[in-house]
Amino acid sequence: MRLRIVSNLLGTMLLVLSVTMIFPALWAIYYTDGDLIAIIYSFIATLLAGIILLIIGKSAKDITLKESFAFVTLGWILAAAFGALPFIFGNVLPSFVDAFFEAMSGFTTTGATVITDIEVVPRGILFWRSLTHWLGGMGIIVLFVAILPRFGFGGTHLLKAEVPGLTPERITPRIAETAKILWFVYVFISFVQVVLLLLAGLSFFDSLTHTFGTMATGGFSTKNASVAGLYNFRAEFIIIIFMLIAGGNFSLYFTALKGNVRAVFRNPEFKFYLLFTAAMSLLISINIYFFNVHEIIPSIRQGVFQAVSIITTTGFTTANFDAWHPFSRALIFFLMFAGGSGGSTAGAIKQIRLMILFKYIYRETMRVIHPNLVLPIKIGKKVIPEQLVSNTLGFIFLYFFIFIFASLLISSFGIEIVCAFSAVAATLGNVGPGLGLVGPLNTYYTIPCVGKVVLSFLMLLGRLEIYTIVVLFLSDYQHKLFSLGK
Repeated sequence: MRLRIVSNLLGTMLLVLSVTMIFPALWAIYYTDGDLIAIIYSFIATLLAGIILLIIGKSAKDITLKESFAFVTLGWILAAAFGALPFIFGNVLPSFVDAFFEAMSGFTTTGATVITDIEVVPRGILFWRSLTHWLGGMGIIVLFVAILPRFGFGGTHLLKAEVPGLTPERITPRIAETAKILWFVYVFISFVQVVLLLLAGLSFFDSLTHTFGTMATGGFSTKNASVAGLYNFRAEFIIIIFMLIAGGNFSLYFTALKGNVRAVFRNPEFKFYLLFTAAMSLLISINIYFFNVHEIIPSIRQGVFQAVSIITTTGFTTANFDAWHPFSRALIFFLMFAGGSGGSTAGAIKQIRLMILFKYIYRETMRVIHPNLVLPIKIGKKVIPEQLVSNTLGFIFLYFFIFIFASLLISSFGIEIVCAFSAVAATLGNVGPGLGLVGPLNTYYTIPCVGKVVLSFLMLLGRLEIYTIVVLFLSDYQHKLFSLGK
């Protein structure tokens, strides 16, 4: 692996990241909350680090798969490290570990926070906190490829390493054009949501920050009570709709924008995603109606919002679901593993993998009855290659192995078992709030420092879908076999 080439890429990425810090600086100037100097220091530090990495690095016209995976992994770590600086320089958080956790949670669109009182945070830094969501939602590396076409030649590897789902979809033959289109769709839908939230009565600041959290399926809010703190039913309804949109495949939305709207609703994964979300929303609404809320409209309102928020791994809340009936709490916990569609900004396992898993279980059950049965796995009319089926099953197995191991590790730090298991599920799945001490009314502040480091790593592991990081620990021979399998 050519480290100087990776250094060059990382330096360029940090330069891009430093430019994005101009936007929170403008809000700091507007609100005069005293955080402008902290943002300027962060900008300078990020800019200088980028220049240094560029100087010691070396440019190249192409990069290998392993170099791409190294760049993506290290890029996200550096983004979180330098993204943590405004929290440090602004005295918002007491330690670098806490600040790194917050920034990693932002960029990976997890939405887990260690800030105990969000509403006292200066608004320039608060805007940066939400902006990290939006940048990480579609992917900082995808943005990198989109705005720097000279990396389009190696962009295929970069897109494979970062874009969530089974396989990154190439909308056009040129990968840089695909990245641009994905970001165009992302920006366009974000713009529509901002306008609708403004019309619903939110301020421009709250409209932007909650759009960032929605479209990135991140969940950072400017209110301690999350979306409930907006006290705005229209805004709540708009956020539900756009959480559903953000949990869908953005490649499909590009098809819709070109005029083929029917293709979205004919897509088998999207239909499964909508039916699954509707069914879970109904189950939770019925359960909390009988055992908690006892009113039809509030039960539906709370049940639908929380189901959509957790399935799409957004993590916004309008109710303390940790106080609900055990059935709803258990359902919320298991929904943390579901995720949205492949090619969405959502985390966790993803609906397409669940579909393949269910069809695989059905096929193997039928083979017990009919041993000679030949039954290919299909999604719609498309036959899924057996190698892709094996890859999917391997991913799901590895996902749950990491979940169990990490949960036991977190509990070894003295964390109560429900809190430990839900904290791991919520960070590995990029969901945000968990149960118990990390529930919707609490934060991750009470987790020990070593626990926050582990959970930060899980956020990255979940966002890059495990294999990207695993590749870095393979030998060159194993890596060649792995890349052939991909």
